[in-house]
Amino acid sequence: MLLNTDGPNTQAAIRTNLGAVFVSLELSKSTWLVTSLSPGNEKMSFHSVKGGDIAGLFARFEALRQKAQVRQGKLYPVVVIQEAGLDGFWIERVLAAESWIESYVVDAASIAVPRKRRRAKTDRIDGETLIRTLMAYKRGEPRVCSMVKVPSLEAEDRLRISRERKALVAERIAHNNRIKGLLFNQGIRDYEPLCRDRRKRLEELRTGDGRPLSHHLKAQIVRELDRLELLLGQIKAVEAERDALIAEEKPDQTAPMTALLALKGIGAEFAAILYAEGLFRQFGNRRQIAAYAGLAPSPWQSGTINQEQGVSKAGNPRLRTTMIQLAWLWLRHQPDSALTRWFHVRIDKGALRSKKVAIVALARKLLVALWKYVHHGIVIEGAIVKAA
Repeated sequence: MLLNTDGPNTQAAIRTNLGAVFVSLELSKSTWLVTSLSPGNEKMSFHSVKGGDIAGLFARFEALRQKAQVRQGKLYPVVVIQEAGLDGFWIERVLAAESWIESYVVDAASIAVPRKRRRAKTDRIDGETLIRTLMAYKRGEPRVCSMVKVPSLEAEDRLRISRERKALVAERIAHNNRIKGLLFNQGIRDYEPLCRDRRKRLEELRTGDGRPLSHHLKAQIVRELDRLELLLGQIKAVEAERDALIAEEKPDQTAPMTALLALKGIGAEFAAILYAEGLFRQFGNRRQIAAYAGLAPSPWQSGTINQEQGVSKAGNPRLRTTMIQLAWLWLRHQPDSALTRWFHVRIDKGALRSKKVAIVALARKLLVALWKYVHHGIVIEGAIVKAA
């Protein structure tokens, strides 16, 4: 008979000779749950702090240190862990600024959890899991979790340009489709809201049965055009900021975005996204950068089972999407490169359906090649460089 020991009331033996006060934070909008394990205490303690109350959080940390000092006669540092999420990195920056606090941000998806179909999940259970994960990480256990490398303020701010543009373009497409849909409902198929003469053309439109646009329909389309034109202006402003950022780089081919722009098929937007979303980081090898983009393979090997599940999709989705798009463009603009030749050889040997698989593999290879090109100056074999 199996004995269930996963319940929250089960007490396991815990080391009490700790060299620090271990603390995990479960963050929500209204309440922060502080789970702690202190030297000389075998039980984890739980306390609540009002969401956003940094002063109250520091007061709780200080109270935990004082209690540990009374028991052990020594003032211990505090080691804190929290999951990366909605609060971003501002809490970690506040904690890391204190010399007596060691702060970590963990990727929640990398933490091992019970594989039951319906596992219990509460903030208290998650807090205990984070404490155990943090202790295992500090002991040096390999691959116990993946800690997030917190970007600098400048790197984080640089991300906003490309991400804002993507959101604005999505809104522009929505308004454009909305206008076309309203007119299609009246039998009008040839109106393009993005043309410069959109308002003049609107006055000349006639429905499929020869009538002018009705008063309220026309007023609705005019308001849609107002919002569309506002978006177009904002997109131009964001693109101007992006171009200014590229222009601020050193005026030579060693600057990352300038080096990317030198390759045929890569424009200003792709160069900004590639650098801001991934290539500004430091990676130890090609496997790390492929995993960061979610382009690493996911094997399933157990006993006689040995099959490939495809890419993990666990990394940066913006970088992964951009690389898939760039891979298709690379075939068009860099037909003589070694990567393009590799793609065509692979396609010729396989079925037509293998194109999708091959383009993902090409995106992974291209990302690694661009990383080596930007950071190590290794030119991609056969790649065409734009004329200066």
